[in-house]
Amino acid sequence: MLEGGVWLSPNNASESSQKVVLWSHPSKEHSFNSLLAYANDLDQTVVASFLQFFHVHRDCSFCLWWTLELYNDCRRACTGIDNIAEAITLLELNNWDLVAAINGVIPQENGILQSQSEAADAAAGGTVPHPSSSSSSSSPPSSSTSAFCSINPSSRHIVERQPRMLNFRVDYRQRSVELVLEEGSTVGEIKQILETELGVPVSKMQLKGWKAGDVSDSTLLKSLHLPKNNSLYVLTPDIAPTASTSKNSALQESLNQNFLLVISHREAQRDYSLNFPGSRTIQEVKRNISDLTNIPVRHQQWEGWPASASDDSMTLAASGISYPCHHLSVCRRSSPANAQEPTEECADVHMISDSEGDDFEDASEFGVDDSEMFGMGSSSCRKSPMMPENSENEADALLHFTAEFSSRYGETHPMFFIGSLEAASQEAFYGKARDRKLLAIYLHNDDSVLSNVFCSQMMCADSIVSYLSQNFITWAWDVTKEANKARLLTMCTRHFGSVVTQTIRTYKTDQFPLLLVVMGKRTSNEVLNVIQGNTTVDELMMRLMGAMEIFTAQQQEDIKDEDEREAREMVKREQDEAYRLSLEADRKKREAQEREEAEQVRLEQMRKEQEEEKEAIRLSLEQALPPEPDEESGEQISKLRIRTPSGEFLERRFLGSCKLQVLFDFVASKGYPFEEFKLLTTFPRRIITQLDPGSTLLEAKLFPQETLFLEAKE
Repeated sequence: MLEGGVWLSPNNASESSQKVVLWSHPSKEHSFNSLLAYANDLDQTVVASFLQFFHVHRDCSFCLWWTLELYNDCRRACTGIDNIAEAITLLELNNWDLVAAINGVIPQENGILQSQSEAADAAAGGTVPHPSSSSSSSSPPSSSTSAFCSINPSSRHIVERQPRMLNFRVDYRQRSVELVLEEGSTVGEIKQILETELGVPVSKMQLKGWKAGDVSDSTLLKSLHLPKNNSLYVLTPDIAPTASTSKNSALQESLNQNFLLVISHREAQRDYSLNFPGSRTIQEVKRNISDLTNIPVRHQQWEGWPASASDDSMTLAASGISYPCHHLSVCRRSSPANAQEPTEECADVHMISDSEGDDFEDASEFGVDDSEMFGMGSSSCRKSPMMPENSENEADALLHFTAEFSSRYGETHPMFFIGSLEAASQEAFYGKARDRKLLAIYLHNDDSVLSNVFCSQMMCADSIVSYLSQNFITWAWDVTKEANKARLLTMCTRHFGSVVTQTIRTYKTDQFPLLLVVMGKRTSNEVLNVIQGNTTVDELMMRLMGAMEIFTAQQQEDIKDEDEREAREMVKREQDEAYRLSLEADRKKREAQEREEAEQVRLEQMRKEQEEEKEAIRLSLEQALPPEPDEESGEQISKLRIRTPSGEFLERRFLGSCKLQVLFDFVASKGYPFEEFKLLTTFPRRIITQLDPGSTLLEAKLFPQETLFLEAKE
């Protein structure tokens, strides 16, 4: 029965190869309702999970074909592979070429991929071996007309799961080296290979371009959560560049610059302003735009790239785009019209490949399997819960969460903060205003059918991962277990208040996962946005960017207030410093004055002591002088008149037999000691103090009278 664009066959719904084909219809809502009516005859768990996903992504018309036709027919009927992980490994090994992957596991003598003409012949009446070939002729085309031949599962090759391989393009001056390594390798192993290729010693080599910043040689590539294709560059500051590498120095400098790409999405009439480092390749830019616009890379049609940007593996720095801003536009490339209309007999094969060719080819862009789409992973993919139920340490619980998230959804995911919610809040909110970030709290619930879709397509999208890493501190918690949910609510009440806690309680299981965007404010923390699991990459990015705009406005105010506060504090510190220096100068001045006064007191005391000593000497000399002789005595008397430096005269009579020492003592007793003054005559000029003090006045010819002068010694 054909109803509303959906082929329904309830009679054969239990068959594993039952086909349900959906193509474009003017009323997608009508197609969806028809599918709901058919759900009663299918496995309820499978259909309910699929319908939840299809309700969110009802515009993706390839979903039903991809899930029930290709995987049921190709994987189970043709190859016998039931393990989803093994099927994905086969696709990765064959570069997601479905035909090559199936032929790779089917022996050539047992089964090969048929052409479309052979499939059409089989549908018209030919016989093709198939386990489900007994379906009624009145029913719609079933898997008996599949383009694939089945084989016995026991005859297929056993394929071991191969390690994930990473591609590296390393630029050094004017050379480029392409490397392919396992993600279990270390950074040091890359350097050792480059040493052989470039001839640069490892000790003088600096390997740059890592998203996580500088890394050590012992760092595992797996721990860096790298995408499949990566661009790096080598710096050798200790090796002087030659003349031929002078032009390359500008390129090396531009690799560290950030380019602003203003990209216009013509169909949506929307502009995106995105910052990329110069080391980012054109291919990586196109992949990020694919996440934003839902246009696969191979369907993107660009305008604005320079003529030199002919290779998608070229870095932005080497592409010749304008710095610091470059304008581009993108739209979906139109597909050519089909030359022939498909026949009714092969409608189930050609409706997807021709009429909905673009949508069907988009399937490989998702890179997810059944378990990721519908939450129906096998036990081999779900060995443990995302988080232990009774973990005492929050850091240990988050380490387990990160490891389990990586094992389920790959290494490309946000860098989850390892620590308590309080530590994450401190890291995001309480640094300097310029260093603050938004806090993104991811709440996971394994019981929700949206969890796998949200994690694989939203949280692991390169654009989302890059945006969260640059602007957010991302903290995660698993609320699948009631004990963990109660613990989360307690933490939220303590840090964000009861309103946020009550809001989380109101969300039902099928509304999870949740992404809470929290902004720190001066007095409290504010939840800007609660993003539910039923969203798209574009909507998620827009809501994150909207929250970022609010945060940026608040951050600018905080930076202004902080700068003003720091300016006030700087003025206060300068005033305090000036006051301290003033006090210090006053103290030094006071101490100098006190030292000077103390020195004056000391000198005055010494002077007094010297004067007292001199006075004592003078008095002792005066007392020791012999008495002045009388003029009428019969002895020879010498009368001496001595002129002092002040102009006064000293007169005294001495016996002619007196020693010159008596004369010197007399002069000293009057305050003119022998050590400081000299005694002399005018004519002839003689210095009496240089004569022998033991000679007499008569011998010195100072008899009967003489006038002498006192002069200070030089």
